[in-house]
Amino acid sequence: MAGLSFDVLRTGKKYRLINFGEQHDFVIEHILTDGDFKVKDLHSLERFHLKELITYGKGKDYYLEEIRP
Repeated sequence: MAGLSFDVLRTGKKYRLINFGEQHDFVIEHILTDGDFKVKDLHSLERFHLKELITYGKGKDYYLEEIRP
């Protein structure tokens, strides 16, 4: 149950990542050259790199999906 790949993420789109029981809703602000992304959390408005959410690997519940209006 992996959902989307990082390869299909686009700037300005909203996504939901579930990993190790935590859910994160975010918007992609900038695509970095090293394959990472600068993102903004939709609830806290905190900015961070997407790879920070999978620093400890992908759990059994890992799922990435686009949030559509």
